[in-house]
Amino acid sequence: MLNGKKVLVLGLAKSGQAAVELLTALHATITVNEYASREKIACYDEYVHRGIEMITGGHPQELFERDFDFVVKNPGINYHKPFVLRLKERGIPVYTEIELAYQVAKMQNYIAITGTNGKTTTVTLIDEILKHAHHLSCLAGNVGIPYSSCVLDNDLLHRDGYDVVLEMSNFQLLDIEKFHPHISTIINLTPDHLDYMASLDEYYASKTRIYMNQDKQDYFIENLDDEILQSYLRKYPVLAQRVTFSLTKPADCMIQNQAIYYKGNHVIDLDEIKIVGDHNIQNMMIAIIACALSHVSLSDIHDTLASFQGVEHRIEFVREYHGVKYYNDSKATNTDAAIIALKAFKQPVILLMGGHEKGLDLTEMSSYASKISTLICFGEAKERFAREMHIDNTIVVEHMKDAVLKAQQIAHEGDVVLLSPSTSSYDEFSGYEERGRVFKKIVHEFCE
Repeated sequence: MLNGKKVLVLGLAKSGQAAVELLTALHATITVNEYASREKIACYDEYVHRGIEMITGGHPQELFERDFDFVVKNPGINYHKPFVLRLKERGIPVYTEIELAYQVAKMQNYIAITGTNGKTTTVTLIDEILKHAHHLSCLAGNVGIPYSSCVLDNDLLHRDGYDVVLEMSNFQLLDIEKFHPHISTIINLTPDHLDYMASLDEYYASKTRIYMNQDKQDYFIENLDDEILQSYLRKYPVLAQRVTFSLTKPADCMIQNQAIYYKGNHVIDLDEIKIVGDHNIQNMMIAIIACALSHVSLSDIHDTLASFQGVEHRIEFVREYHGVKYYNDSKATNTDAAIIALKAFKQPVILLMGGHEKGLDLTEMSSYASKISTLICFGEAKERFAREMHIDNTIVVEHMKDAVLKAQQIAHEGDVVLLSPSTSSYDEFSGYEERGRVFKKIVHEFCE
């Protein structure tokens, strides 16, 4: 399909390696440019043996003067980088691996989810409902599974009829061209990625790209409760049919009589739901609508919702030790996610907060002081967090492990200890997943 096409894969990591495999299957001529040195790339010799050109240890200027038919860019590489801008100035298309995979795969039922918070819980729930209903379903995107891998694993180059559930970050949305989901949503809009985007407006606007190619045959699931989102929907109009949800207003999916209803039909009682917080009710509403639009019965939807225990690293119950409950919310890489976690608990918590300093404003976060009994700050951002949160009982330690052990020392029976770091993890860990796993390991190793 891509015989003779010259393609530059910019950045390896998981998505870049998946793109290489898909491009290989399509017989493209591949050049890989990876900033890491040759010695740190495990697949270097294998790729060279397969005839793939490897340019490592930096981004040489002459590479970006060469002619390529298109580029597949790792979404983590800032699109403001001069070498990326140079490619675009020369009219060379720059895609993410999702756009590549979409363009070469057969048409599927695409369900695309973006927003600042709640994406992974929502896509996981949708995928579980679809599988429970015996649909052919694959889950990919920012959830950690490249769509290029799903295309190869399920032979979507030749097969259709799949429900493809995609979690999409704004980084992935910036470089789409033809991607056209049948069902899409923006869960919410709150400040994030200010270390990557030029402005907050640019970040919010990038999310609206999820519906840019939709038309009147498609569906957009609309959160009536998010005022920032509503302002951007007015600024960037939706052409798809809107299906609404709300916690407090009349909507297609809404709460009545302590239950969730969809278009007047009972779906599930609130007391049947195991995961905590209003934000998870909203995530469930999106899943209900997306799956109903994908021809899943409300009874199948109910059964999965009632058994759903949540997603790892998102207000995840770890254990109870000496009457103290420990929760892992390592995925809270911004302040709004941490606020959501605080609001999910009826009592004030011992909050573990800290990590990589990415400059997020703490004004709103600090207004939830009444939800925090003790604040323990750690990591690169510890001093600023301790200073700007204005919590009377504040403790500053060096590392996350120190914070966990300090929380264990001061906690009493009936307390909740919550790891909700409010920022990214790159000062100490490879990502929020490693941070969450280390937290759970420490908690499980408490001596009985």
